[in-house]
Order: sequence, then structure tokens, then C-alpha cells
Amino acid sequence: MVQGLSVGTLTISGNGAFHGSTSSWRRHFKLVKKTYLGIDGQCLWEQCVQNLHLRGKPNRLRQRNLRVEAGWLFKGGDQGLDSSSERSEAANEDILIFFFQLDLATRVQCALNMEQYDVAQQLRNKLTEVETEINRQKEAKRGLSSKNEAQDKAISVIRLRADLQSAIQSENYALAAELRDQISKLEAESLAASAKALVFETAQYAFRLGQKVKHKIFGYQAVICGMDPVCCESSSWMDTAQVDKLPRGSNQPFYQALVDMHADPNLLVAYVPEDNLIAPEQPDTGRFDHPYVSFLFYGMDTAGDFIPIKQLREKYNRPRHEVPMDPEDEEPK
Repeated sequence: MVQGLSVGTLTISGNGAFHGSTSSWRRHFKLVKKTYLGIDGQCLWEQCVQNLHLRGKPNRLRQRNLRVEAGWLFKGGDQGLDSSSERSEAANEDILIFFFQLDLATRVQCALNMEQYDVAQQLRNKLTEVETEINRQKEAKRGLSSKNEAQDKAISVIRLRADLQSAIQSENYALAAELRDQISKLEAESLAASAKALVFETAQYAFRLGQKVKHKIFGYQAVICGMDPVCCESSSWMDTAQVDKLPRGSNQPFYQALVDMHADPNLLVAYVPEDNLIAPEQPDTGRFDHPYVSFLFYGMDTAGDFIPIKQLREKYNRPRHEVPMDPEDEEPK
């Protein structure tokens, strides 16, 4: 269960499995600017969200499963790409921060249950800091700040138009020309900000949280655990992934996808465009292994997809998915 997990006890080995000791985590990953706050023998990661970075060993990340690599020769070789081109440290970090938030909330409730109110207050203060930073990042990413920016620029345009009218009336044409240029620039910026905000508000997704999907090019199986209406990665990442060569480019939904560890034990989390994903034709209730599944989902439904926890659905403002009932499974009356 999610409540039984602790950040301090999670480790990930090279093959993606969880272990109870922190030694292998420290060998393979480094958490930057991490400090500890001792509370009754337990450790709390006292850090700002922006200071959390994961750095994998390059030699370990470059290792590839031979069976999967052979598949790339036929499926993706003509594009000069392999599945590592869609690996996203930003997506992986986003998931770990989400887990950190869940863990803090659990610790707060545990401290309250044990009537450790001072400890609960310290944890709640840290949780508030984390949630504030997460909300700030979400607003910037999902266009809420763009909407406010567009409104601010629209107000500035109104003021500049009044100044322009005054300059024309006073026959100060040099100032009027300068103000006209400023107005044109602000109007263009306001339109771009409004468009970005609108994209996030009206986004339509072909896939849902917890759904099993298959990569069209690389063939691996994955589970959706996050989504953006457009590509929110850096320009360097988009160059590596050759996003500009996609049919819809960067202006399409991109998904955080947990990659089956049997398909590629080193990829872990991919950031995949909608163009590159397909849903399986038949329900797949087979085995799917990934270390993040245990805290992002309740379990698997009858169709073989995973059921996202409530906090994950709230994060992306997605509705609960109900599996359609198969008439053949209904008991005769």
C-alpha cells in the first residue's frame, strides 16, 4: 500500500527493482542538496523541490538489453533513434516529487495519530512549502501563469493606447511611433500567452492515466502516468528526440510513460508523443513490472489497465475511468 512506503527506504537497482537498503540507491543515484531532519529516529528529506535532481551513472544508462536492441534494428533504425532518445529526467523527477509529497502527507497523518503534534506541525510546514512550489511549477507548465500574463499585457495595451492618443493630440509623432511599436509587440505576446493557456484548458487526450500502451517504433509496453497537451521538455531534448520530424511535431499531447522493465530495464520513464503510441487491440492482463506502479496505482482492473490513485487523478484533473461490463460476464437471472 502507498501508506506503507517511505522515501527513506526506497532504492532502485540497475534493473529497476526495489530494495530495502539505501546503499544501492546511493551508489547509482545522487540527490543534490539533501539535508536531514531527525524526528524520532526517522529521516525527513528537508529540501526544496527545485533542488531535487537525479543523476544516473552514464555507463549504466547506456547499457541495453540485447533482445530489445535487436528489435530497434528493424523498427527504429532508419530514423537513427533508440528508445533512450525519449528518456526524460524531468518526467522522472516529477514523479519522484509527487511521491515525496505523498510521503510527507502520510507522515503528517501518522504523527497526528501518535499525538506528536510538534512533529506534525514541522512536517505540515514542509508539506506546505512543497505544495506551494509544485503549484507554482504547475501554473507555469499548464498555462495558468500564461493566462495571467495575457491579462496583464492586455491592461498594459489599454494604457499605452491612452498614451498614444495623447501623443497624437500633442503632435509628438516620434513618441506616437514608439508607442505604436510597443503596442504591437504586447498584442502579439498577449495573443501567444492566451493561446498557450487555451491549449491546456481544452486539451483532448487519446489515452488515459493507467492505460497500457505500446510504442509504435520501439515496440515496448508502457503505462501512462502523466500527460501534457503539448511538449513541455527542453529544446535540446526535443532535438535529441527529433520531435520536429513527428507528423504533429511538438503541438500534440505528450505522455509520461512507465516502461516495462522486461522490455528495457534502463529506460524507466519515457516522455512519448501521442503519435508514437497505440492501445492494444485486446485487453492485456499479463505481468507488468515497474518500481513506480506500487505508489501511483491501486492495482490492475479487469481490462488489464492500472487504476490511478485519487491524488494522481487530481494532479491531472482526470475523471475516474469505469471499465465497461462485458455482457458475457453477467450472470443469468
